[in-house]
Amino acid sequence: MNHLASTTTAAATPFPTPWGALGLTRYPEDPRERLRAWDAADEYLLRHLAGEADSAEGRAAALAGRAVTVLGDRWGALTTALATAPAEHAPARITQISDSHLAQRATAANLARAGADPAAARLLTTRDTPPERTDVLLVRVPKSLALLEDQLHRLAPALHPDTVVLGTGMTTEIHTSTLQLFERILGPTRTSLAVRKARLILCTPDRSLDPGPNPWPHRYALPGDIGPVSGRTVVNHAGTFCADRLDIGTRFLLAHLPVAAPGARIVDLGCGNGVVGTAAALAAPGAELVFVDESHQAVASAEATFRANLGPDAPAEFLTADALADAGVPSGSVDLVLNNPPFHSHQATTDATAWRMFTGARRALRPGGELWVVGNRHLGYHVKLRRLFGNCRTVAGNPKFVVLKAVKR
Repeated sequence: MNHLASTTTAAATPFPTPWGALGLTRYPEDPRERLRAWDAADEYLLRHLAGEADSAEGRAAALAGRAVTVLGDRWGALTTALATAPAEHAPARITQISDSHLAQRATAANLARAGADPAAARLLTTRDTPPERTDVLLVRVPKSLALLEDQLHRLAPALHPDTVVLGTGMTTEIHTSTLQLFERILGPTRTSLAVRKARLILCTPDRSLDPGPNPWPHRYALPGDIGPVSGRTVVNHAGTFCADRLDIGTRFLLAHLPVAAPGARIVDLGCGNGVVGTAAALAAPGAELVFVDESHQAVASAEATFRANLGPDAPAEFLTADALADAGVPSGSVDLVLNNPPFHSHQATTDATAWRMFTGARRALRPGGELWVVGNRHLGYHVKLRRLFGNCRTVAGNPKFVVLKAVKR
C-alpha cells in the first residue's frame, strides 16, 4: 500500500512509519499550517514496536491479532499507522481514547486520507467506557498529569499480566512524576534512552497493586469575592484547565462580567469548568446558556458545575466542538459570547484557536450582540477583533490582562 495518498494537501506532512509514509494533517486543515500532525515521539514508538528502534529494550510487542488501545493520540498519527499496517502487523482491534474533539476529527480525516477501512479503529472519548480487555496499551503522555492519572485508573482493570504498556513523549514532557504515576497505578516502570529528544516509557502491569480510588472529579468552593459565583461549588474532571483553583484570567473576567438581559442566549466559549457561564446564568435569571469546548473533560465539568448551582431544569446546552464552527449553533442566534481563549496547542504557541473562536462568535451573534474576551495583554487580541468586527473597546485592564468587547454591527 502507498500510504502517502494523492489527496494529501499542502498542510499534510509525510510521517515516516515502519510500513511506509503517511500524509497527515491537523484539524481543521489549513494549507498555511506550519505545525506537523506528528513528532519524533510518535515515530520512536512505532519504530520500537516494529523492532527497528535503536533501543536496548528491543521489540516491545507483537501487534498482529491483539487488542490495542491508544490513549492520547494527538492528531491520529499512531492510530492511522496501526490501522494501515500490513496484515502481519495489523492488530485485531484498535481503540483510540481521546479527550480532544479536534484530535478525533483529525484522526477520522487521516484514516480516510490513508485509505483505511472506516471500521479499522473505534474512536472513544475519555468520558466513554473503556475497552474490557487491552493486550497492548500505547500512551501518548498528555500535558495534564491529572488526565493521565484519571485515565490510567480507568484503564487498569482492562490490563492483564501479559499486557504490554508503552508510553511515549518528548523528553520535556516526561518527568519523574509521570513515571511515578505509571508505577503507582499500573506497575514497575522504566524509561528508554532519548532519541531525537523523544523517550519511551515501558511498564509491566502488576494486578496485585492497589492504587486506591480514582481521585477525580475534584470539587471545591470558589472564593467569596468574585460576584455571582462567590462561594459556589465548582466541579473539575481531570485535565480541565486550573482544576484545583480559579485561574487569574477568569477571576479578572468575573470582576467585569456583563449582565445580560432576561432571556438572553449566552455562549461560554472555551468553557473549561463552566464557571464563567454559570456566573452569567446566576446574574441573568432566565438566560439560556450554551457551553462549548473541544475537551470532553471540560464539557463534562461545565455541565456538573452548572447543574450543581442552577439545578437540573435550568436551560442549557453542553457541546463538544471546534470553537463554534461545528457546534450546530445557528448564525445570528446568540446575544452574548464570553471567551477566555487558549494560546497553546500542546507545546506550541499559536493564535489559530483564538482566531477560529472570534470568527465563529461573529457568525453566531445577532446584530448588536457582543463578544467579551479576556486575554493576556501582550497577545494583542484587540487588533484581531477590530479587523473582524470593525470595533473593539477595552472594558478593563491591569498589567497582565485586558477585558475586550466587540459588537456585531
